Amino acid sequence: MTQGAGEGPDGLQGGDGPAAPVPRYTPTERDLPVIEGAGPLYVVGDVHGYLDELRAALHEAGLTDASDNWAAGNARLWFLGDFTDRGPDGVGVLDLVMRLSAEAAAAGGYCKAILGNHELLLLGASRFGDAPVESAAGTASFSTVWLLNGGQRSDMERLQDHHVQWMSRLDSMAVADGYLLMHSDTTAYLDYGGTVEDVNDAIWQALQRNDVEETWDLFRKFTKRFAFRDDDGPQAARELLDTFGGRCVVHGHSPIPYLTGENGGDAESADGEEGAGPRVTGPYVYADSLAIAMDGGVTMAGKLLITPLPLPQ
Repeated sequence: MTQGAGEGPDGLQGGDGPAAPVPRYTPTERDLPVIEGAGPLYVVGDVHGYLDELRAALHEAGLTDASDNWAAGNARLWFLGDFTDRGPDGVGVLDLVMRLSAEAAAAGGYCKAILGNHELLLLGASRFGDAPVESAAGTASFSTVWLLNGGQRSDMERLQDHHVQWMSRLDSMAVADGYLLMHSDTTAYLDYGGTVEDVNDAIWQALQRNDVEETWDLFRKFTKRFAFRDDDGPQAARELLDTFGGRCVVHGHSPIPYLTGENGGDAESADGEEGAGPRVTGPYVYADSLAIAMDGGVTMAGKLLITPLPLPQ
């Protein structure tokens, strides 16, 4: 469960005298009220364990103060998933996002998050370890694939039950101010329902069943990418928008240099590769302006992107 501002690890207020239980806010609770239009809307691309870069980007955007506390009042902030792996401090990223969720709620705003494929990967590695699964390359395991995709042993050593519960209860899609927010640039979401609520509930229920094959299937589907990049990309984006609502898809997952073709990546090799790439300065609008990519490639020569919506002109 998420600690609120000023709480100790067991959810009790600090200070002198006997501690008394206090209500705790947690973004993992289902059906929390969301007030649309309450404040400016921001989205954050893939973080991948780069805690220092995240702290700097949040402060630069005016969302946090010099002590990394929420400073944006009733602003609304959505993380688009992939908090861990590759970078040095994924658990530190989780802790910061969970704390900011409590602080933003107390200030009249919110800080929420979308489930990414690397959350699915870390959940699988922590729950199922070396249990065999069938992959395209033969028999594998979550632990093996997690390590191959940048899993950090230090994260696994520090991962606690409340981190696992928080990740397993994240929504997979949301619509805010006419933007369809999701992690992966894939149409696989259509396999889980015809509304945002149905998709979120189906994936949430699947993760609660704690089944290795079902979790592997989720991970496999949401590693797919580039659905909106090629000639039929606008049609694929429109299908999602017509089904789930919104006027534009906003996603992470695929680094912008791979989408633009500047880094020579393809759909199967882009995930897990690091290297020198072109400098990314902001989100990438494409697919006839029906899609906005937010993964700036922080693990490459890009940057961790935080931007308000609508995009500045």
